Amino acid sequence: MPLKTNVMRILDSAKITYKTYDYSKSDVISGGDVANYLQQDPERVFKTLVTQAKSKEYYVFMVPVCCELDLKKAARAVGEKALEMIPQKELLKVTGYIHGGCSPIGMKKSYRLTVHQSAEKFKTIIFSAGKVGYQVELTPDDLSKIVPFELYDIVKDRNI
Repeated sequence: MPLKTNVMRILDSAKITYKTYDYSKSDVISGGDVANYLQQDPERVFKTLVTQAKSKEYYVFMVPVCCELDLKKAARAVGEKALEMIPQKELLKVTGYIHGGCSPIGMKKSYRLTVHQSAEKFKTIIFSAGKVGYQVELTPDDLSKIVPFELYDIVKDRNI
């Protein structure tokens, strides 16, 4: 029986259709390598990043694995003066996920989610299923049924 992550169980209970990818038997780590291994467009495979503002509020962002989060644009998107990436060692405590397995679905608490605007170009997007080695693919509309989000230009400039 294939592994079911908490993300998959949440999607199942909401009766949302999704596709899964398992690369757990590979030595792939980086988002770009995951996209290549899965033979998917790196602009359609998203990584989940967690930041903290001076206000101590946490914010979650999803950007294509081929892009870098622009912290200034991200701060503007959420109405903060500045944001910093949270230290990797705090990720588990804040989200319930470890580095490389962080998903916007099923975090310990609900945090405001902003997704790079390029997601609307795609019928489906791919992102972590909440465990290193597993990804899920679903429509942005279906993601919004589980975790409401806003679309915004939050990546460092490049032609995307």
